[in-house]
Amino acid sequence: MKTKKKTKSFSAPFFKIPPARKWLYIFLSSLSFRLLPFLQISQALIMAPKRKLPSTDDEISCPTSTTAKRIPKSLLEVIEPVVIDSEKDPSWILDEPIADSEARVNWPERYQLIEKKEVEVLPMKKNKKYVEEEEIIRARRHFRRAILDGSITYNLNDDAHVQSDEEEKPFICKIIEIFEGSDGKMYFTAQWFYRAFDTVIQNHDDLIDDKRVFLSDIKDTNSMDVLLNKLNILMIPLTENNEVTETCDYYCNMSYRLPFSTLEALQPSQCVTPEQRTDATLLDLYCGCGAMSTGLCMGAQLSGVKLVTKWAVDTNQYAVQSIKYNHPETEVRNESAEDFLFLLKEWEKLCIHFSLIECADSEKYKNLYGMSVVEEEAEDGSDETDGEDGGEIFEVEKVIGIKKGEEGGLHLKVQWKNYGDSHDTWEPIEGLSNCREKIKEFVVHGYKTNILPLPGGVDVVCGGPPCQGISGFNRFRNTKEPLKGDKNQQLLEYMKVVDFLKPKYVLMENVVDMLKFAGGFLARYAVGRLVQMNYQTRMGMMAAGSYGLAQFRRRFFLWGARSSERLPQFPLPTHDVVNRGNVPVNFDRNVVAYEVNDTVKLAEKIVLSDVLTDLPVVANNERRAEMPYDKDPETPFQQFIRLTHDGMLPSPNDSKSNSTNDVLYDHHPLNLNKDDYQRVCSIPKKKGANFRDLPGVTVNGDNKVEWDPNIPRVYLESNNPLIPDYAMTYVRGTSTKPFGRLWWDETVPTVIGRAEPHNHVIIHPNQDRVLTVRENARLQGFPDYYRLFGPTKQKYIQVGNAVAVPVARALGYALGQAFQGHTSGTDPLFTLPSGFPKPTF
Repeated sequence: MKTKKKTKSFSAPFFKIPPARKWLYIFLSSLSFRLLPFLQISQALIMAPKRKLPSTDDEISCPTSTTAKRIPKSLLEVIEPVVIDSEKDPSWILDEPIADSEARVNWPERYQLIEKKEVEVLPMKKNKKYVEEEEIIRARRHFRRAILDGSITYNLNDDAHVQSDEEEKPFICKIIEIFEGSDGKMYFTAQWFYRAFDTVIQNHDDLIDDKRVFLSDIKDTNSMDVLLNKLNILMIPLTENNEVTETCDYYCNMSYRLPFSTLEALQPSQCVTPEQRTDATLLDLYCGCGAMSTGLCMGAQLSGVKLVTKWAVDTNQYAVQSIKYNHPETEVRNESAEDFLFLLKEWEKLCIHFSLIECADSEKYKNLYGMSVVEEEAEDGSDETDGEDGGEIFEVEKVIGIKKGEEGGLHLKVQWKNYGDSHDTWEPIEGLSNCREKIKEFVVHGYKTNILPLPGGVDVVCGGPPCQGISGFNRFRNTKEPLKGDKNQQLLEYMKVVDFLKPKYVLMENVVDMLKFAGGFLARYAVGRLVQMNYQTRMGMMAAGSYGLAQFRRRFFLWGARSSERLPQFPLPTHDVVNRGNVPVNFDRNVVAYEVNDTVKLAEKIVLSDVLTDLPVVANNERRAEMPYDKDPETPFQQFIRLTHDGMLPSPNDSKSNSTNDVLYDHHPLNLNKDDYQRVCSIPKKKGANFRDLPGVTVNGDNKVEWDPNIPRVYLESNNPLIPDYAMTYVRGTSTKPFGRLWWDETVPTVIGRAEPHNHVIIHPNQDRVLTVRENARLQGFPDYYRLFGPTKQKYIQVGNAVAVPVARALGYALGQAFQGHTSGTDPLFTLPSGFPKPTF
């Protein structure tokens, strides 16, 4: 984003009137004329330096102002003007000045004796504060309009072009103040409009109409002579296909605020939000095992909205089993986003063909897939079982499924008459054109039961499109054109689904690397694409540990909301946390956290002892998928995580509100091979222990490991070394992660999808094994009742790829508040209820 230098301010002393002219000054004052002191201006108005548009609040000077109202033209025409002129300066014709009392109310700082003051610029979240000296240009008088050279009239609240360092792209502003400074020069205060390039969208401005601009809350003061010309900027509602924009210079339907890169409709107070709207549907795209949608639904219900995951899509067959088991109410599909989108489009056509939904072009769907609207004679009730060639004729009993075929095209799953389920087959729909009534029965039933979403029929779409192309482990990342790489294509598919379904709300999640990679290229694209579709957007980074988990895990989230909806806020942290990692430098205004000097008392940070101490002791070779607990919960975290689904939600029934789960699922670790198991057993059971504590290793002054020449290398029974070479060379010998043991008073940086201890601290504090699937799941906030499916390694992957449930729950509460219209103002953050999510603990 372009940055803007501060326009230089001038601070002038009080003028002393020469005795020779004092009589003239007194005389003119008695006639109620307000002339400039000395009646002489020999110095030309200083041309403002070329500037760049402000990109951060700490780069600008923002004098306090209240926008004055325009006065009718009829009144302006009869006011005797005041002329300021000189041989070198532009000629300004001014109205009668605004009454002194009114000006002092509207712009008090312009008339104070203090010419300089220290101002505290808006701080970065969890970052240092800046204090700088701001120069306020003192005013002698204010005006409602100024006429340049008798031709261009600039009124208060007019829009104008302003000189910039790019002649073809001048700055755009709204004039909110016109005044004569105490130095005798004319000034105006600008409230800036941003082009798309000047917002977080940056290089993706090709997605946005060139005429579309965004009103900022950034204001600064400039010399009047940098104004170029007046503009016609239409301020319109955030609606699609507005034809009135064809005749204007620019149009504006959104504001842009730097904190959390917020792009919001200009009239949020006019959003249509029914007061009693309490039911909503959700599509979880790239659902994994369902953590994000699970948390969102929990949080929304805590806010009073019954949000239900109606549809879920993922390519991982084991993750699909997990979400289907835990959410039997959900239509779960094991397919790619591309195939799902194809299916959605074909489903809409079928619904139009059978007159279930209206369409202006319904005529072109009358003979869809060869099916005529006229009844076919194929199904005549014949009992014949043999065809003309003596072969058996198969009769369709029922259509029971729909998908995109492996070779393309739409396929239907057919149940054959007089045959069992094992004989059900997938058939291309073209081959079933003579079975229109059977297909109609399926489509009508599917439409009524909502087996697939239709455009406008989804309230929320959530998901984290995988973008392996941004991973630091990918040595062949395309940093110049990231969207052309196959590994980042899912972001495009995600946006295509949103564009087709047009949900009320969108929530996208991804790793923070999305903001770091190529200057945030992919995140900026996501914002630009949503804004192109007329969604309001807000982006932020949240740390899982800040919401009651024993891991840090910072992730990027992007809200989108239709113009008819409130834009959700981000929930402020509930818990203290051990900060880890760096914030992307260009997005340090997007961290969800309290200000540095806030005195809010957060709950104590959650550590491993809060999470794990009540779980049964298990060995490296534990294989049971379920087992009983062998002790009572010992901490509030353990008490809450063992509740049933109903127990975690508000209920008038006390027995349900405190009901707990009796069975513990997935408490088994990755079964280490014999060598790794022996290495783990050799790691001391103490805080900070790792491979460096094994014999034969020494650490030099640069914190690099070396072989100890005085100790022979130790070998295992397999004749492999106790300390593998990769442990010594990992991160050039500086890492302490290989075979690292966790400790009770610690937190983990991030739960990942691998359990091997080779370069990851994952060994249990006092047991000789890695953390189990259930222990990792608890670190992610999964309730103990949530069961996972698939091989052990696949379970670790499902947990590691998941959104932390408490974070999703907090976001779900924010979503519910916005859905019901309970949010107000422009604050991007809000405070969760005390004790959230379970006030009794």
